Amino acid sequence: MTVSGSRTEGIRAAALDLFTRLGYGATTMADIGAAVGIRGPSLYKHVASKQDLLVQIMTDTMDNLLALHRVAVDSSSDPTERLRRATEAHVRYHARHRQEAFVGNREIRSLAEPHRTKILTRRAEYEAGFRDLVTEGVAAGCFSVASARLASYAILDLGMGVATWFRDDGELTEDTVAWQYGEFALSMVGATPRS
Repeated sequence: MTVSGSRTEGIRAAALDLFTRLGYGATTMADIGAAVGIRGPSLYKHVASKQDLLVQIMTDTMDNLLALHRVAVDSSSDPTERLRRATEAHVRYHARHRQEAFVGNREIRSLAEPHRTKILTRRAEYEAGFRDLVTEGVAAGCFSVASARLASYAILDLGMGVATWFRDDGELTEDTVAWQYGEFALSMVGATPRS
């Protein structure tokens, strides 16, 4: 990585930390600069604005979630296994990227247009991926659920909640949580037990 690239990553990491701790509105570019040892105008050589940093963080978060979802879904043709793997990927991301999840959920209101609409479109695409898995499972006779949309929202909430309480040094490992949440997701959709 170039010096400029590592500096940009440092600025982004500092912004993420400050947005998590202080909130987007309360964080200034001066705060971000101070966190990385760059004064005033020099910071603008690396980033266009505070809004640009928020957009990068939220866009990267959604792009990563969408990519992980595609990998999980493409790894099996079995509807039950596909939903389990997608749920586990969702949970693992939120366990590993707690700050991104926190900022992504809390600061959507801070995005200016057209960025807000673009992020909301990516979120809708992500939710639709889970809804499609549930719908396909129902059609295949693997799941029994009244509302695929409501089930997809509940599964998404499972993973997002992990970001608020999971700790690497906590009582439960990431593997344990991901597996158990996969089980919860399958229970929510009334997955047919395997024989």
